[in-house]
Amino acid sequence: MNALSRLGQGLRLTLALWLLTVVVITLPMLGLARLVAPQQAEGSLVRAGGRVVGSSLVGQAFTSDRYLQGRPSAVAYGSGDPPSSGPSNLAPGNPALARRVAADAAAWASRGVARPAADLLTSSGSGLDPDISLEAARQQLPRIAVARQLPPERLEALLQRQTHRPLLGLARPPLVNVLAFNLALDQLVP
Repeated sequence: MNALSRLGQGLRLTLALWLLTVVVITLPMLGLARLVAPQQAEGSLVRAGGRVVGSSLVGQAFTSDRYLQGRPSAVAYGSGDPPSSGPSNLAPGNPALARRVAADAAAWASRGVARPAADLLTSSGSGLDPDISLEAARQQLPRIAVARQLPPERLEALLQRQTHRPLLGLARPPLVNVLAFNLALDQLVP
């Protein structure tokens, strides 16, 4: 068998595998996903005022004291391009990680959170975690109450409505989706 014949055979095999993996398997699965779970198949997009403001599955940067803030991220938000996923890859013993965590802890202390919850200081593996713990959210309520001139009890009631608790209390702590809470907050007091 000569080289040209092997090349042709390789190209036919590549085309056959592509047809199998893309056309026969993937496209029908995508179609099924759109039928069974259309919102999730479209990226779990969140709309406000008729426009897309984010995804319930992707963390976003909020920096104003008027908003709940999420986990730190190694991903650059706001560049105009969709963020790429990924951790900082800094090992627990890395001095750069220790400096970043110390700086974040000092920043939270300057905003009235003396002992921030762990998820306010540590980034997630993907760098795009949309949720924070109930503890991390609750620690931010006094700052938001001052910035929005709201009674803390009103923010606590909103937080309770926005908290997602695990089924039967198993497997994970209660979580708060930062984007959903902030959108509900803007509905409460623009």
